[in-house]
Amino acid sequence: MSDDETTDAGRRVGDRDGDDWPVELRGVTETVVATLGPNDRWNFAALGVHAPETDGDPPASTPSPPPATATTWGNTRTRRNFHRQGGGVVQFVSDPRAFVEAAMTIYERDSPLLDSADAWVEVEATAVDSGQDGGTEWEEWELRPVDAAVEQRRPFTINRGFGAVIDATVAASRLDVPAFDTDALLDRLAYFAETVEKCGGEREREAFARIDELTGWRERAAARRNESF
Repeated sequence: MSDDETTDAGRRVGDRDGDDWPVELRGVTETVVATLGPNDRWNFAALGVHAPETDGDPPASTPSPPPATATTWGNTRTRRNFHRQGGGVVQFVSDPRAFVEAAMTIYERDSPLLDSADAWVEVEATAVDSGQDGGTEWEEWELRPVDAAVEQRRPFTINRGFGAVIDATVAASRLDVPAFDTDALLDRLAYFAETVEKCGGEREREAFARIDELTGWRERAAARRNESF
């Protein structure tokens, strides 16, 4: 991404040193990543970023902290674009609707930055390991920041509905995968749906309605209940 590139909203990028992440990484941080495809459009997908494993502050002799990592599962557009382009733009979004679109649909745009991104970081992605789990090929990537910026600053609030939407996209993506039990996944989706209804706001409910539309899980759950009678 060049220094003079701007987002759809006209926000200038390249106005921050790119030698670190724009937010604190803890555990696995759920993000949206944009990668440039062979059609010259940016593809958006969900990406869990694993915080670097450290034992406190690195010693002064250490040139740099260990990199954050991420794992791609299957022959996805993100995996292929990482190999083609060597990186992408990781974004920290606050709108669950944007996360659902990225996680569960083929979502492409001309611009790499979402308007709902509170912060973003352009990263170099280097493949460091690969394997297979439950019949699905996976590949591990080291992510190193190149450029980054914080777009929005606001108090952090906790909404159980938002977390339920994120977990629901994981469960929904595993439906019909042989390694996972469908009945258990449908039960989890029902629990997440109840959590969103009780604890989520309008955006969380709209996001979950989109999951319903894309998967038809409620109809499948009802059919399975009828079969049990």
